[in-house]
Amino acid sequence: MARFTRIKACQVMAETGMVPVFYHSDLETSKQVLKACYEGGVRAFEFTNRGDFAHETFGELNKWAAKECPEMILGIGSVVDAGTASLFLQLGANFVVGPLLNPDIFKVCNRRQVAYIPGCGSVSEVGYAQELGAEVVKVFPAGNVGGPSFVKNVKAPMPWSSIMVTGGVEPTEENLTKWFDAGVTCVGMGSNLFPKDVIAAKDWGKITQMCKDALAIIAGAKTK
Repeated sequence: MARFTRIKACQVMAETGMVPVFYHSDLETSKQVLKACYEGGVRAFEFTNRGDFAHETFGELNKWAAKECPEMILGIGSVVDAGTASLFLQLGANFVVGPLLNPDIFKVCNRRQVAYIPGCGSVSEVGYAQELGAEVVKVFPAGNVGGPSFVKNVKAPMPWSSIMVTGGVEPTEENLTKWFDAGVTCVGMGSNLFPKDVIAAKDWGKITQMCKDALAIIAGAKTK
């Protein structure tokens, strides 16, 4: 079962402001990336269900993280159906993220008191997700849906909304400041935080530094 409560998971996302999004079929590479992010200050991490036997990698990674990165809240992403959500909940996923909104996943996650963060592309979907119990909603693909202006316009009539944006997020001061000025709770960041050449070179220190830099920018943007 999950080591962290749904409230704790959402609080940490809001406090740090960033959730790295990563997948790799190699367990050792995944461990090193997770550790690099942890050392960079990350405390919520989304491993994505993107490849064959991803659940096996996740299960081992989660057990390893409990010992080596004890404060890391590890969740699973790219979940589109209730069966898959159930599988990862059995492996200890602390939160579940999807590219779409599936009401059946809410039933599974709510029963276990685990946060489900569904992907939403419209104001109606954001509202529906909140009705079903979402603490945080994910706007995806954020850059295509409407960017920071979409978030700002959603927050105007629905200021209680806690929004994570994924897609179109970059670890730069200009990009991150725009998102947080618009009112996001946190950002999900994937390939821009994990350049292929850096992963290939196993330059874990580079990833740690990129995380530190991004979190510093976010902290500054949140205090404005």
